[in-house]
Order: sequence, then C-alpha cells, then structure tokens
Amino acid sequence: MTEDDMDKVEVLCFNKILSKWYIQNARDLLWRSTRDPYKIWLSEVILQQTRVVQGTPYYVKFTSNYPTVYDLAAAPLQEVLRLWQGLGYYSRARNLHASARMVVEEYGGEFPRTARELVKLKGLGAYTAAAIASFAFDEPVPAIDGNVYRVMARIFGIETDILSPAAKKEFFSLGQTLISQDDPATYNQAMIEFGALQCVPVAPNCEVCVFKARCFAYAHQAQDRLPVKAKKIKARSRYLNYFILYNGQRIALKERVGKGIWNGLYDFYEIETQEPHGQLEDFAESYGLNHLLRGGVVEPVDKAFVHLLTHQKLHVRFWKVDFGQQALPALPEAYGVFDLDRVGSLPKPILIDQVLRQEGFLEQDEE
Repeated sequence: MTEDDMDKVEVLCFNKILSKWYIQNARDLLWRSTRDPYKIWLSEVILQQTRVVQGTPYYVKFTSNYPTVYDLAAAPLQEVLRLWQGLGYYSRARNLHASARMVVEEYGGEFPRTARELVKLKGLGAYTAAAIASFAFDEPVPAIDGNVYRVMARIFGIETDILSPAAKKEFFSLGQTLISQDDPATYNQAMIEFGALQCVPVAPNCEVCVFKARCFAYAHQAQDRLPVKAKKIKARSRYLNYFILYNGQRIALKERVGKGIWNGLYDFYEIETQEPHGQLEDFAESYGLNHLLRGGVVEPVDKAFVHLLTHQKLHVRFWKVDFGQQALPALPEAYGVFDLDRVGSLPKPILIDQVLRQEGFLEQDEE
C-alpha cells in the first residue's frame, strides 16, 4: 500500500495505533521533556550514529558546560573537541560548533523555525532539520531516519533501495501523508521509537506488534529482506604505527590538520605502512626511523589495536620511546612537546587517549 491507496480514515487509524503504542512504550529520555530547539538540536547531533546509552552522558556534559547556544558559540573549538572525545565522527563536533556560531551571528541566537531554514546550518541534514522543526516548533514535516525507513518499508512493502535517490522522495511523500497535522512532534517521536524498540533490524518480535494485521513484511515473511539497502562498501585496511616520544613528564604530539576525520585532534609521531609489522626492525630503517629513535629506549606496547571507522579498518601498533633526561630529537614543525597536565586537556582520538591511560601517562579516572 502507498499513500495513493490511503484515505483519511486509514491515516487517522494508523496514527491512533502508533500514538497509543508510543504512550505505553516510550523511553523517558532527557531531551523529550524540552521544547528548547538548542537542546533538541544537541541531542539529535549527538545521537547521529551513536546509541542512546552512549550519547546520554555527552548530552548531559554539553548542556552543563554550554547551557545556551551562546555558550557553545563562544567556546574554543579545541575545548568542544575535547568534550566530544570518545563519540567519534568528529566532524559532528566541528559542525556543531560552526552551527552554534552561525545561529548566534546570523540568526541573533534564535534557531530557525522551519526545516527548510534549519537545513542551512552546517552539518544538518533533512532528518535532523525535520526533527528539530517538528519537536520544537510543531512543523508537520516527517523526520525520516534509519528507524523510520525500516518501519515504512516493512509495513507498507516498499522495495525501493533506501540508499537510492528515488527512495528519499518516495518515503518523504509517504511520511507527509501519514504525519499528524495536529501533533507532528508525537508522530515523529513515535515512528523513530517504534523502529528503535519494536521494528528492530534483526529478529523483530512481530507476534506482539500492533501493526501485525496490516504489515506487508509480516504477511510475506519479508522482515529480513526489507528495507532494501545496497551493500556497504568494504572497509579498507590501513596499518598505523605510533611512536610515543617522551622524556620525564613531557610527550611529543602533533595536531592533525586537513580534511581527515581526526582534524583538530592530537596524536603521536606516526608511520603508515602498506602491511602490518610486528617488529620495529622490520621497517625502522626503510622509513628513516633510526635517526629519530637514536638515544631513546624503545619498548613496544604489548597490545595491538583494531579500530573500526565507517570505511576504514585501522590496524594500530604503538611503541614507547623513552629519552630519559635527554632532549627529544628534532621533529617536524607540526609537532609540539607538551607537559602531561596539558596532554590530558587536549582533544585526542579515543584510541590515543586509551593508550595514554593504559600506559600510565594519564590517570585512568580523568575526565
């Protein structure tokens, strides 16, 4: 069934069933008790590609440190990145900061009230803009995330590849038909929650589903097939070798610049190789490391790490290089030497932070 086949009675019936389910099953999430567009925006950005249980402490930290959009806009980017540390996808934090400044400088501190205007903020896609517009300002615009794609595809039997350009238009059109004009906020929240709790990706419990009698996927045993989604690009492997160059309470770090995912974060001296190397002597000479390491005591970190990113699989090894009372060797201009107190406050990829704590450079319980 598509929106062309639905009449107003069917739409009202769908909304009534959905709303009743939501009232009975909705989680008590912090950001659902507010109509403040700033806090709703924070929650939506934090929860992009992040589970609720992981994102909630970050929401608390950000709203505590930056109670208003003015506070966030005035904060140094490095401080924002440090607070974001551990959530990954750091472009979200950079866009968050840029958008806060845009709201303050171009909109006088007032968030735009429509999805059409909100999408102009840096990093805001159609879903996030629609979520803010409907949750904060009751604009009847459907917010369609991965959960909602799944619910719609299964209930209404939509077999269009959700990653295709045609899908965006098709699902949005159906969403416009279904959305409650009187209470769009509850409709959008309920659709998202239904996908998160009931119509889950794997092995949904269809026997207790309130839409069982009208669900295409249930009738045709197509739960595993819907929604249709093109195969993901296989993540390519990269092999990174990090050298922790230190003497006493000082460590050499560089700030990453450019368009990479860790732009603005700090890490160690790095050599990327074409294949994994378990022993330093396997590649030290060929990569010009002998001069850099001369005078230091080299000790490998026992554990090797595999760090998964969206399209990359990082295989990472670490070596500690202790120069004792000697000065650290001359390093490229991008590097600086930092006291450990300062290192703790710098924004770092979570893997770098984890190793610093594991190896005793930083306290385990440091925030």
